[in-house]
This record gives sequence, structure tokens and C-alpha cells, in this order.
Amino acid sequence: MERRIRSLGKKIFIVLFFICNACEKNDSKLEGIFTGKLVKKGICMNYVIQVDDKSFPKNLIEEIWIDEFSGKEYSNVFALESVCDFPEDINQDETFKFIIDMKKENLCAVCKAYTPVPSKYISITVINNKKSE
Repeated sequence: MERRIRSLGKKIFIVLFFICNACEKNDSKLEGIFTGKLVKKGICMNYVIQVDDKSFPKNLIEEIWIDEFSGKEYSNVFALESVCDFPEDINQDETFKFIIDMKKENLCAVCKAYTPVPSKYISITVINNKKSE
């Protein structure tokens, strides 16, 4: 009986350890590497990025967005929030890999010229970029 109690106590300790360890994860970086495509490279870093990864959190993107200037319809898009470190060499219609990083600070000067973008903004870190074919 005493062995069972000790065994059960060890199991409870291990489960609690893993639960507490999971609670310490940094919420600023949602797990996953995603593929993005820069579908609109507007003035003053008003960039629109499209994602087609099925595992991408749908609540973070506009499922359908229509550019009010061009009338063009886009699906699964968001506006770039982390403009300060977005690579300059990524051009419109090129794809790249990124992670979501919601706690970045934008500490750079950005002009305020208006270009329509989706209402949902995401801060990302580009981890590599590749030319689309």
C-alpha cells in the first residue's frame, strides 16, 4: 500500500512538473514556422502578407480582404506590424518563411502615407526567404 502511494505521488509530481513547465512558455512567440507571400508592397511599409498554411491561427488573419484602391480580393492575409526588421530584399509576390513574434518593438521611423491594408496586424520574424517561381 505504501509503495502505491509513493508511486502515485511520483506520478502526480511528474504531471505537475510538466504542467508548470508548460505555463512558463513565452506567449510572444506562437509555435510554428509558416510560409508567407508578400502580396502587396505598399508605400511606407504598408505590407500585406498572405498565408496558406492550414495550421496558421485563423483568428489572426482576414479570411477575405478587398483592397479598396484596386478592388482586388485577397484571402488569408494580414498587415505587417513588425516593419522595422522586415528584409528589404523581399519583393512583391515573393515567398518567405516566418514565425509569429507578437512582442517585438517597432523602434524605427515610418512615414504615415496611407495605403489600404487589412485591419489585422501581426508582428513576425522572417527566418529565411526564397524567390517564388
